Formats: sequence, C-alpha cells, structure tokens
Amino acid sequence: MFSKSGNDDKIQQFAKYIDDSHAIVAITGAGISISGGGVTYSQLSRSLRPGGFESESFLKSYVKTMHHYKPSLSHYALADLEREGKLIGVITTNEDCMHTIAGSQNVAEIQGSFQINRCKDCGKHYDGYEIWNQDELPKCEACGGTILPWELYSHIGLWDDGVRDAQRWISKADLIIVIGTNGYYGGAYWGYRRSDAVIVQINPGHTAFDRVADLNIREESDDVFKRVKNWRDKNA
Repeated sequence: MFSKSGNDDKIQQFAKYIDDSHAIVAITGAGISISGGGVTYSQLSRSLRPGGFESESFLKSYVKTMHHYKPSLSHYALADLEREGKLIGVITTNEDCMHTIAGSQNVAEIQGSFQINRCKDCGKHYDGYEIWNQDELPKCEACGGTILPWELYSHIGLWDDGVRDAQRWISKADLIIVIGTNGYYGGAYWGYRRSDAVIVQINPGHTAFDRVADLNIREESDDVFKRVKNWRDKNA
C-alpha cells in the first residue's frame, strides 16, 4: 500500500508541475470516466464495431441510456485547466464525448466518437453529440435514413483529423498527464512528444507508462484532481 504522506508529496509535486507548465496535454482512457458511469459507456462504445446493421438493434438500446451519463470531476478539471490557459489539448480513445460535454474545446478523439456521424443511406454528415440525446435512433433530415456514429460507418480504427491534432499538440507539450489509459493507439502520436516533456501518470493500476513517467500516482483521478485543486487554491 502507498502511504498517505507519500501520496501527499506526489500530489504537491503534480500541482507544482501544473503551475510551472505552459502547455499541458492530457491523454485519457476509460479510467477517467469511472465516477460518471462512463466505464460502461466506453465498453459499450468499443462493442459497436462494423459488421452489418444487425448492430442497429444494439445501438438503439444503447442510445436509451447513453445521454444519462455525466462527465466526471476529472473531465471538468481538465476543462478548467484549458480555460486557465494551461492545457492545450486532450487526446482520448474514449468515444463518449464527455470531454466536450464538460467544456473542453480542444479534444482529439482519435478513434472517432458520437460527435462524428453520417446517414447510412445518403452519407450526409451530422457533427455533434446532441443528436443522440433522445430515446430513438436519429433519422436523416434529407432522406430519412438512420444516422450512425463513426464506429459503425467508418470501418476504420483511427480518425485521421483526431490523430493530426494529437500529433500537433503533443509536440508542443511541456507536461503530459496520462489518465486511466494503457496507451492504446499511442503509437500514432507518442513519438511526436518533446524529449524534455514531464510525464505524470494517474492510474490505480500498472501500465506500460510506469517506466516512462516522471511521476506515478496510484489513485483514482477524481481524488487526485480534487486534492490538487485544494493545494493550488491554498498556495495561489
């Protein structure tokens, strides 16, 4: 077990890294969404893979619950850092749009998301997650066809626009915060990082980032950001 004093020291060090940074990039996975119910949401998203439109029945049941999930404290904390001018972008494999809902503007959803949609019949694009805030599958205003998210219409593992944003942002970052992810698809952008960038990992478990992180914090991210905010407020 990690001692409380040891973790307190790590929280203070993390807070100092944030204060000293000018260009933060966060890399997030399913672990950031635990308190908002998004772990289930992310798992469901990954189940929505192309394979014929028998997936529509699954998608329909999924849509009935997806808009009831909420961003976690960690999502909001990253959005606050962006508004503060510290964070320049979020790179995520999550498809749940929770970073955007929490208020983040610069989000690279490298596997696509429910913000990237297309009619299965005529191909008309519908950007934005708001069309999913209903109990039924959204229909195309042009032809009446069913609108599908990236996962079902693309047949592609990575969204090129998101990858390009990820590469650009991480090349500028002086602090990289890795939250609740094992780095899946990291090969698409990780090699673009600055050699002098500080890396902080927040994850209760062990991952491949353990050996490259300057600081490993073995706690849930909501608890970490709550304590970091308290420390920064006291020392402002």
